[in-house]
Order: sequence, then C-alpha cells, then structure tokens
Amino acid sequence: MALTPAQVEARAAALTRAFEQAAARNEWEWIADAFYAEHCEYVCEYGGAMRVRATSRDEIRATHYGRDMKVGWEGWSFPIERYAICGNRIITHWWNRGPGRRADGSYFQTPGVSFIPVGDDGLFTYQLDLFDLAHQMHLCDELEDAGLLSPTLKANWVVPTKRRLIAMLQRKLPD
Repeated sequence: MALTPAQVEARAAALTRAFEQAAARNEWEWIADAFYAEHCEYVCEYGGAMRVRATSRDEIRATHYGRDMKVGWEGWSFPIERYAICGNRIITHWWNRGPGRRADGSYFQTPGVSFIPVGDDGLFTYQLDLFDLAHQMHLCDELEDAGLLSPTLKANWVVPTKRRLIAMLQRKLPD
C-alpha cells in the first residue's frame, strides 16, 4: 500500500531529527539501518571529481555514513534546514556545516540537496546528494585559516579531492 503524504512527511521529519542526533554523537552508521531499504542505492557525484555509489544498506553504512561522514569530520554537522515532499519523494536542503563560527557569528557552511524516494515500507530506496564541491573546498580553506580544520580531514579528504578537482578542470584547457 502506498504511503500517505503524512507518512512521507513523517519520514522526512524523522530524518531531520536523526541527523541532529548523529551529529551530536558523531555516530552516523545507524542511520543506514533506520532509514534505508536493504537493496537501496546512494549516489554522490562530488562535483564530477569523484563518484561515490553504494548499492545496498551495508555499502551505504560503510561509505556514506561510515568513511565519508566520520573520520576527520568531528565537530561537523549536516543539518537539514528544510524539506519538501512530492508523492513518495523527499527533497532536502541541508548544510555541510563545519566546526565553530566566523567572526561575524555566521556558520562555516555550504548548501546541499538530496533527492530521496521512499518505498511503501517507509524505507529509502535511492538517494542522490548534490553540493558545490568548489564551495566546499573554499570552506575548508576558511576553516584551516581559522585553525578549525582537522589535519586528518585535510590529509585524507581535502587535499586528494582538490587534486582530483584541479586535474578534472585542467583537462582540455588550452596551453
């Protein structure tokens, strides 16, 4: 039986709360078990510089909610600011929010969006995440200037991602 709009909205609200709880504990893996179908798919293109694709709940737990959101990301959160539903789909607007705040009190953050179909059982069957990778790299530079960028994150994610992004953008540039 298809979910009602209220049931789909309840799943979006539950995901919003789950992200708050996960950020507070820096424990993300449990979200895969609570929200994703066994044979779901997760895709994030990382601005064309690298593609993360997971094709099961176990892979999502290991990659997106394990490797990609935990080591070096201490102090970060990914709050969902708002969401909309359309039939059985959830569209979220969230932030890659770094630790601390700027001198003016604003957050160190960049926006992202997710597109998530929800199965009749209330579990997510697919997720596509999109965000501006160049903005994210600039944000990491700001955090480093403020003394807030984890050396682990810089070494394991920022530097390799910048290198992939630069290499991709240099392709076919005229001499």
